Amino acid sequence: MPTFVDAEPRGDERTALLNYLAAQRGGIRRALLGLTDEQATQKPTVSELSLFGLLKHVAEVEQGWIMGTLAGRPEETVQRTFENWHESFDRVGEETVAGLLAYYEKVARQTEEYVNSLPDLDVVVTLPEAPWYPQDRDRSARWILLTMIQEVARHAGHADIIREAIDGKTAFVLVDEAGDGAV
Repeated sequence: MPTFVDAEPRGDERTALLNYLAAQRGGIRRALLGLTDEQATQKPTVSELSLFGLLKHVAEVEQGWIMGTLAGRPEETVQRTFENWHESFDRVGEETVAGLLAYYEKVARQTEEYVNSLPDLDVVVTLPEAPWYPQDRDRSARWILLTMIQEVARHAGHADIIREAIDGKTAFVLVDEAGDGAV
């Protein structure tokens, strides 16, 4: 990513991890800067991915991991199965980029509030049975945060490529246009 992550107070691992997650979210959001809903749903590469789909997917996945798994409140998440998994990457009904960005902001606030409420990052939860979870199912809050950083960073890279294929704008240009230089 072409931005720097704010330094955490010395020894504050929780803030460091949340800052890195926020930076990766910023990459996804900036990739959509100035695009219409129609442009955001374009699939300009050989991949089936669109910027709209990536935004929707990372928001749902983060909410699922943090609120559904770590907090143990799956009723607060979008429920995905093999039958509807494809909808996490597609525009359904009247969904808009603006609506998804607002949803992603809500998810980010939920994540930060919940993670900050934990006594420490050594809290362990048992992952639910699902084909996308590892077989040995006990994981720490730290592991879940690192997994989220990895997931969002991977898709932020996809978003950079897709955006450049749509209109030639690179991540560096979008950072300048956003005027944030950071998250």
